[in-house]
Amino acid sequence: MSYVSLEGLSKSYGSFEILRGLDLEIAHHQFTVLLGPSGCGKSTTLRLLAGLEPVSGGKIYIDGRDVTTLEPRERDISMVFQNYALYPSMTVEQNMGFGLKARKVPPAEIRRKVLEAAELLGITQLLARRPRELSGGQQQRVAIGRAIVRRPKVFLFDEPLSNLDAKLRVEMRAEILQLHRRLKATTIYVTHDQEEAMTMADRIVIMNAGEIEQEGTPEDIFFRPQSRMVAGFIGSPGMNFLPGRIEAPGRVSTPVGRFEFTGGGAAGQEVEVGVRPDDLLLARAGNETPNGAFSGEITLIELLGPRAILHVDANGRKLLAVISHGEMSEVSVGKSATFTLRPDALHVFDQESGRRI
Repeated sequence: MSYVSLEGLSKSYGSFEILRGLDLEIAHHQFTVLLGPSGCGKSTTLRLLAGLEPVSGGKIYIDGRDVTTLEPRERDISMVFQNYALYPSMTVEQNMGFGLKARKVPPAEIRRKVLEAAELLGITQLLARRPRELSGGQQQRVAIGRAIVRRPKVFLFDEPLSNLDAKLRVEMRAEILQLHRRLKATTIYVTHDQEEAMTMADRIVIMNAGEIEQEGTPEDIFFRPQSRMVAGFIGSPGMNFLPGRIEAPGRVSTPVGRFEFTGGGAAGQEVEVGVRPDDLLLARAGNETPNGAFSGEITLIELLGPRAILHVDANGRKLLAVISHGEMSEVSVGKSATFTLRPDALHVFDQESGRRI
């Protein structure tokens, strides 16, 4: 059995289903990210794991032990919340040691564990302060420190960086990841930010409408999405989609042309064809592909430092393409450009089911 195991986990409020028979296995020491749009059930899953809400059905196992009906304090988990949940009247040291004090751990041992965690997080100099005297990043470190001192079997993070500015989010996610590797902890992390998920996770679980849409490594999720939903959710800028029809296995027609793809399908099958903006290549000597080409008018150019996003009108279809700064001299607004793509760059999904072909 995996270190954390969810078997048929469900949660309902009256007739409204939040989770629908979730099955998930999380390995020991793994950093797993639950990712998905708002309302998909990821935070609810975390709250059920923590014991903050009762399950409507199914089982939760931690290290082989059924914890489904146990109180939070009996599960050997620690949770870091989005709003930090620090006690305003307590010092940093008191906040970090509060959980241990509630378990009647001797004061000397509490002090030792708090100092160890504070040193690990670089907040030793803040121990005498109160939360109102701290920045957002410092408060987040205190919240993480409070979780660390208990050395639980599982760490749970519920969108812990969403209240921080962009620069601090990048710094904090690197710190959390380094901390995870030092502690060799089993970590389950909830976010709606795909960049966080892609950079931090050993394994990503994409959730949608209370179910698991796909799970796999970041590379699996990005380069081989198994559904139209996953393909459209992952990637920035987002994947381009075109309606299409399978002409023969491995060949599809679209409003901008006919293309080969690495897949099958049945002749006449209605599909949606996806291609990432980074995979639309400016056609020029040296990067021709055997997969044909199409042209479109450039309607807008967004410069993003080392790269640029082209807005392209191809036969009435709005597409995005990403080029390097060095290619900027080859394009201009109002002019036509020709693009090529590789067969392995196409993602083809059945139009009815949304599943990958």
